[in-house]
Amino acid sequence: MNKDGIKKNDENRRNFLKHSAILGVGAIAGAGLLSSCSAEPEPTGEKVKLLTATGELVEVDPSQIKNIRKEKLSELQERGREGLLGHHWTMVIDLSKCKNARKCMAACQGAHELRPHQHHINVLQMQDSKSTAPYYMPKPCYHCDNPPCTKVCPVNATFKRKDGIVLIDNERCIGCRFCVAACPYSARMFQWFEPDYTEEQRNRVYDIELNVPQKKGTITKCLFSADRLRKGQLPYCVSACPNGVYWFGDKMEDAVTNGTTKETRKFSELIKENAGYTYFEDLGTKPQVYYLPPKNRTFDYEPVNKILEDFQEDKS
Repeated sequence: MNKDGIKKNDENRRNFLKHSAILGVGAIAGAGLLSSCSAEPEPTGEKVKLLTATGELVEVDPSQIKNIRKEKLSELQERGREGLLGHHWTMVIDLSKCKNARKCMAACQGAHELRPHQHHINVLQMQDSKSTAPYYMPKPCYHCDNPPCTKVCPVNATFKRKDGIVLIDNERCIGCRFCVAACPYSARMFQWFEPDYTEEQRNRVYDIELNVPQKKGTITKCLFSADRLRKGQLPYCVSACPNGVYWFGDKMEDAVTNGTTKETRKFSELIKENAGYTYFEDLGTKPQVYYLPPKNRTFDYEPVNKILEDFQEDKS
């Protein structure tokens, strides 16, 4: 190689080393800047009280609140997605006992902080034919064993747990409403408006099993009161009904309990003896909410307008 070539190579090497040194200094400076930006806040010495994910009251330094919120959210998300292992929840609705008291709707709205026009469970006026009498039919989400809603979600925001409950994770929901279109039971609702929360309510850690705090632009629906089941309690709607309409329990134990009478029966016998059925069975969705036909009705049929008037009087 000639002298010019050697000189040129040396020059290139020096330039390379020079640029590398500049990049190295920049990387170190950048790392320092990032480190300073993400540095933990200094402890203040003060103490505030917080509830842990398990319901314990603890005192912590305000500087640690952000980390604790992240940890609590992570814990709630993890346990909410896994569910209660060793169970398969089911509901039985006795149409012969529904008087359209709407206490189930009110209890559900209160628990999930819904507006008056929003509902996870609705009571419909039904009539099978002109020659048959009308009756009332509560309609929640059916928590299908083969749910079409979970298959269309592009971000895994709606999912089916191992215990059979279908939930929605509003931390992931992007509001595309594909699940709303896929559900053949119209069991899902879109949050068009910002919930009417105080600042304190809005800043709560999101609980996937209660779907609170609600968020604008996301989906909400019946959750089978997953938060109550974790405490060994019956769902809000089941406990609130005054007329014994709802049975709730575990298929794996073959047992369901009536929310009003507290009587417990074998699920299989209750369905067999009363010709129980599921809604739109031919769709192959395998709903986990069963209906008992409206035979031998406990109450005479009353028009919806009359019942709503009585309901409003009770509330006032």
